[in-house]
Amino acid sequence: MPSLDELMKAAQNVQEQMQKAQAQLDVIEVEGASGGGMVKVRASARGRILGVTLDPSLLSADSKDMLEDLIVAAFNDAKNKADQAGSAEMSKLTAGMPLPPGFKLPSF
Repeated sequence: MPSLDELMKAAQNVQEQMQKAQAQLDVIEVEGASGGGMVKVRASARGRILGVTLDPSLLSADSKDMLEDLIVAAFNDAKNKADQAGSAEMSKLTAGMPLPPGFKLPSF
C-alpha cells in the first residue's frame, strides 16, 4: 500500500499535469463553420472565442435572420470541436493514470 508521502507526490504530479493540460487547451485552435463556410468561428479548445469571419454577401438587411442563425450554428460547431479537442488532450493526460472506473476529471 502506498505511503502518504507517495500519495501526496502523486497528487502533486497530477495537479502539475492538469495545469499543463489547461495551458495546452488554450493554445489548440478549432474552427466551426456554417452556411458552407460563409460564417466561421475560431475558438480555443477551452472554448475561448478567438474570431468570427462573415462572408460579405451575408451583410444585407434582408439576410439578418439567416445571418443570426448561421452565427449560432458556427458557434455551436466551434464549441463541439473545442469539446472534442479538449477530451482528446485530457485522454492523453490520463492515459497512464490508474483512475477508478467511471472517474471523470473536471472540465476546463
